[in-house]
Amino acid sequence: MYLLILIMGMVIGRLLNRLLDGLSPSQPVAARQAGSVRKTVWWRLLPVADALGQSNGPGSGLAVSWQALAVELFCGISFMLAYLEYGLSPQWGVFLFYLCLLLVIAVIDLKERLILNKLVFPAIPVVLLLATFFPMGMAAGKAPPDSFLSSLLGGAVAFVILLLPALIWQGGMGWGDVKLAGLVGIASGFPGCLVSMGLAIIGGGLMAIALVIFWRRKRRDVIPFGPFICAGTLAALVWGEAVTAWYLGLII
Repeated sequence: MYLLILIMGMVIGRLLNRLLDGLSPSQPVAARQAGSVRKTVWWRLLPVADALGQSNGPGSGLAVSWQALAVELFCGISFMLAYLEYGLSPQWGVFLFYLCLLLVIAVIDLKERLILNKLVFPAIPVVLLLATFFPMGMAAGKAPPDSFLSSLLGGAVAFVILLLPALIWQGGMGWGDVKLAGLVGIASGFPGCLVSMGLAIIGGGLMAIALVIFWRRKRRDVIPFGPFICAGTLAALVWGEAVTAWYLGLII
């Protein structure tokens, strides 16, 4: 069963790679069409094989798309770990939807420094519906009226948390990050949104410090914050209560 889920996740990762190729604003249309023709070779239908291909340069040998390989392996392993956590339950399917959605948003933000409205806005009603009837994280177990209100409050609180620095400091926070915060706040509800935003801010801050110290980046250099929001949200959905208990144990 674990092997089947691992393979299923890698196949989904391959489809997400195709989606990423289509959504990438910097990739010319001709390159996308050429890539789709090149990938019709039968062995590219296999998991991981799609990330491998012969490079065009003479004698350059096998070329590896590290992004495609990482996405497929990440999906396969994450699907299996989520199965260990939730089993074959509706929560498992909901978590996998969140995982795939946030993975696509994070990869595009890493590559393009953009969080696309055509991903965030259509996802809002879908996530609100899922969070109402299948609440997860710290909202798990709530009845639909309470889970609906928790999702709306979580979205509003997370939106405001990143809206304030976007308004106060010019360029301190991108508007795409603010809209993404509203989306993930709906998914994690309240008070889960506080955990997801807290983990995102801590993770982004530590990465910024590391880049300044070890890679000589300047403090004003742009660092994509979307991946930290996505990672913090997934962590909050799974370990939100444990993180909160640990933190309260430190201060009380």
